[in-house]
Amino acid sequence: MSPDYISEPQNPDERNSRWKELISEIAAENESALSRLYDECNGLVYSLALKILNDKQDAEEITLDVFKYVWENASKYRDDRSNPTTWIVMLTRSRSIDRIRSRKNKEVATDIFENEISTSDTETEKPAVMSQQRKIVTEALSELSRKQKNVVELAYFYQYTHSEIAEKLDMPLGSVKSAIRLASEKLKQSLTLLK
Repeated sequence: MSPDYISEPQNPDERNSRWKELISEIAAENESALSRLYDECNGLVYSLALKILNDKQDAEEITLDVFKYVWENASKYRDDRSNPTTWIVMLTRSRSIDRIRSRKNKEVATDIFENEISTSDTETEKPAVMSQQRKIVTEALSELSRKQKNVVELAYFYQYTHSEIAEKLDMPLGSVKSAIRLASEKLKQSLTLLK
């Protein structure tokens, strides 16, 4: 994806007024309004995501994710809370930060489930050691609440972002983050037996 940089009027009020109208049209499921909004602000979204993530592919994915969100949630936009530019910037920022957190969670998951699980150098001992480790990990997971298990599974095994988990499980974003943090702490405590 190569973002299109369309020259905009220098007046932010004019831009916000136009984008507000486009968002209203998008709320009425007008695809051409989404296309026009995309043409006008995908450069802003992409460049902000790229600045935060420092990864072109991730920035492209975030850009698409932001416009998908706008399409699905334009009717929820409240102009009394923020202007369209601020709304789009905050969507981009929060999704980019979620992507960074997702990367970190993947690293933690790798550490917990791979790197921190030491294996024996003797080939004949490996199956028994791995079986014991698998049992400990399974027991650690069984100590989590149903909500924590769902969140951990989506975050670590399916690599969903926090926002995606919140949407999928119909939970507030803060509750998702809290559940992941608590589950990670509980798992780390349980898995100290492996060290």
